[in-house]
Amino acid sequence: MPTEKTVIITGAGSGIGAAIARVYSQQGAKVCVADLNGEAANSVAQTIGAMAVQCDVRKESDIARLIDDVESKLGPVDIFISNAGLARPEPSHAASAINDDWQMNWEVHVMAHVYAARALLPKMIERGHGHLVNVASAAGLLNQIGDAAYSATKHAAVSFAESLAITHNDDGIDVSVVCPQYVATPLLEMSDKTDVVGSLISASEAAHVIVAGIEAKDFLILPHPQVLDYCKAKGVDHKGWIGGMKGLRRKFLRESKTGKLNEMYKFV
Repeated sequence: MPTEKTVIITGAGSGIGAAIARVYSQQGAKVCVADLNGEAANSVAQTIGAMAVQCDVRKESDIARLIDDVESKLGPVDIFISNAGLARPEPSHAASAINDDWQMNWEVHVMAHVYAARALLPKMIERGHGHLVNVASAAGLLNQIGDAAYSATKHAAVSFAESLAITHNDDGIDVSVVCPQYVATPLLEMSDKTDVVGSLISASEAAHVIVAGIEAKDFLILPHPQVLDYCKAKGVDHKGWIGGMKGLRRKFLRESKTGKLNEMYKFV
C-alpha cells in the first residue's frame, strides 16, 4: 500500500490522471495534482485533500519548479506519474499534421518525461529508490489510425521508458510505462459517465489497474490486457499485422457515423 508515499501526477486535472490521484489519495498517499489548467487541478485537489500545482509540462523549468515545490511541502518524491497528453488527429494524409502539432506531441509525449527524469534521477539514485511512470499508449506499441504524430511520439515514450529501466533499475529505480487503448476521458470528449462498450473502459477502471501495476513494480502496465496479444501478433507477422490494421481503417471509414477518431473504440 502506498501510505505516506509522495506522488506527483501530471495531467491530473481530469481523466486518467484525476482518477489515479483519487486512488492514491484513498490509499493514504501524499498527492500532488498537476495540470496545465490550474483551476482543474485545484478542483480535483480540493475534493481529495491533495496539493495542486499549475504546470506546463512542455517547459522544463515548470517541471523542476513543480518537483521543488512538492518536495519542500510534502517531502521527497517517491512516484512521479508523467501522464499529461494530447490528441490532434491529422487532417488528411499521414504527413498532413502541421509542424506545430508534431512539435506539441514531441514536447508533451516525450520531452516532458525526459524533463521529469532529469530532475528526479539524481535524487532518486542517491536515495536508492524511486519510481518513474510514463503514461504512453497502446499506440506506442501498435499504432493509432489517423494520428501519426501521436503514434510516433508514443513509440518514443515507450522507448525512453525502456532506456530508463535498462540504465537505472540497478540503481534501485523502478520504471513503468502505461499503454492503454481507449479510455473514456476528455481527450476523447468523454467522461466516466460515458457508457463503456467495445474496447472503451472508464478512467476509474484504468486508474485501479495502473496503481496496482505500479505497486507490483511492473514495467509494462496494460489496462487493456488484449494489447499484449496484438503485440505478439505484430511481432510474429509484421506484414500481416499491417494488413489487419489497414482492414480496420477501411472498416472504420466505411461504418463510422461521425468519422471522428474518438469513435474508433467501437471498431477495436
